[in-house]
Formats: sequence, C-alpha cells, structure tokens
Amino acid sequence: MESLLLVFLTSFFVGMSGALTPGPVLLVTITETARRGFMAGPAIALGHGLLELVTVVLLTLGVSQILRVGIVPGLVGLLGGAFLLWMAHGMLRGVGHLSLSNVLLERGSSLAAGPVVAGITASLANPYWLVWWATVGASFIVNTTSFGFLGVASFYVGHVSADLVWLTFVAGLITTGRRLMTDAVYRGIIVVCALFLVALGLFFMLSGAATIMGLELISLAQT
Repeated sequence: MESLLLVFLTSFFVGMSGALTPGPVLLVTITETARRGFMAGPAIALGHGLLELVTVVLLTLGVSQILRVGIVPGLVGLLGGAFLLWMAHGMLRGVGHLSLSNVLLERGSSLAAGPVVAGITASLANPYWLVWWATVGASFIVNTTSFGFLGVASFYVGHVSADLVWLTFVAGLITTGRRLMTDAVYRGIIVVCALFLVALGLFFMLSGAATIMGLELISLAQT
C-alpha cells in the first residue's frame, strides 16, 4: 500500500510540474472560464483526463508487448529522464521572468463545442504532450506495471489529479479575483517542482542505464 501511495504522490508532483507550466490547456482554461464560469476549469481537466486515460490504456497494452523486451525499458528510462531534466532546465531558466499576472492576462482560443472538447483539443495542440507520454509517461508505466492494475491506476489518478487541482484553482482565481497567490509564491512552487523533476529525471536515467547494463536499482515497484 505504501508503494502505491508513493506512485500516486510521485505522479501527482510530476503532473503538477507540467500543469503549472503555461501551455494550450491553461490558456483555454482561462478563456473558457471567462466565458462560461468556474465549472469550465474542472470540465477542461475532465477532457484532458479522458484523452490521457486512452493514452494510458494504449501504453499499458504496449508495455506488455514491447516496453519490457530486452533493453527497451532501459532506453525508455533514459529518454524519460532526459526529458524531465530538459523540462526542469526550462522551468528554472525562465522562472525569474515568470508572472502569474501575465499568464492570467493571456487568452487562448475559445471553442463552441464546450470545455470538455476544449480540454481534449488543447492537449493535442501541445507538441510536448505526445513527447511527454512517449518518454516520461512510458517510463512511469514501465515502473508501475509490476503492481498490475493498481499500480497503473495509481499513476493515472495521481497524474490527472494534478491537472484537476491546478485548473480548478486557476478557474477559481479568475472567477473570484486573484488574491490567493502572489508571483513570488508561484515562482517558488515552480522552483520546487523543477528540483523534484531533476531528482526524478536522474533516477529514471540511472535506472535506465542500470537496466541496459544488467544491473539492479531500487525501482518504484520495490520501495
């Protein structure tokens, strides 16, 4: 049970790191909330989560056939770790100029089809979304399939919970006024998340290298 909790918490914080970074989903959330009200935030998170549920199912099916063959898990770990380090570098490099005030002033495209569809299309519009799932997401699934369904479910629930929490919070800021978070607090959260990504990225890369070399490291499934 403790290991499943660790999977959930790790997935949540990695997901929060991505959710906090301005992108199409955040911009659409701002626009749709301004048009439709507070519930647009959770609805967009729902659309985003449904797309990622399909992705997790497809990756899990692929894991049983491909991702656990030979050195493939090691390569996935190396790529996933490298992508996390790249994300952390980008977050830390731009954190000094990041302002939540400016983010909330931006506007994405508004969709007449509704916020759930907007969550799906905005996710697909982000070029880094597919790269993330092909590397980091696949790495998580490789490390959690040994738990079976509960492991993958813990990863998925943790990941989508981060999006739900952040997008709901943003919707609340827009509808009630920006009083709960200063730019300094926002930047501090970004730094903490980036450092967490550095640690996890190094772990993924070391685990991947160890797998390729035939060594054994402690994995999420063994903690």
